[in-house]
Amino acid sequence: MDTSPVDEQPTRQRRVSPVWAAAGAVGLVVLLLLAYSIATGPGTALQVGQPAPTFKLTALTGEKMDLEAQRGQVVVVNFFASWCNPCRQEAADLEAIWRQYEPEGVQFFGIAYKDARSMVEAFLTEFDVTYSCAVDPGNRTSRAYGVTGVPETFVVDGQGLLLRHFIGPVSQAELGLTIEQARGQ
Repeated sequence: MDTSPVDEQPTRQRRVSPVWAAAGAVGLVVLLLLAYSIATGPGTALQVGQPAPTFKLTALTGEKMDLEAQRGQVVVVNFFASWCNPCRQEAADLEAIWRQYEPEGVQFFGIAYKDARSMVEAFLTEFDVTYSCAVDPGNRTSRAYGVTGVPETFVVDGQGLLLRHFIGPVSQAELGLTIEQARGQ
């Protein structure tokens, strides 16, 4: 029997390598971004003939944007962003068609997608946009419409049904034909 004293090694604390710490932090950031993307990403794609999701937003000018209150009228809903080049390309056409059809009761609503209020206000001023526009808090409205990017434009008929969905910039001619179709002409 060995009676020699047992060598007791002092316990060392393990240090995490800076490389592993950085990798863990990057992994955490990726997981958080993924969770955010799932929470704010697009919803189910809206199909032609389906009821358009209703929404109530407050325009940057303070008036109410209520799709349900527009029943009986044709409504154009445009999702845009100040940072979006195709949105900049279509801005003049949207404003021109709005001015053409406003006296006939066609309503336009612009909804800013993942954008800051100050940037949206600058965009609207730059392009002299006069129809009602709002920022979409939490992207709830864009998710309800299944928006996957901007610009996207939806034409809703007087019964509240989706008549047409444009992905990408819409021309004045295309939008005008769709509005005429919605008006029954």
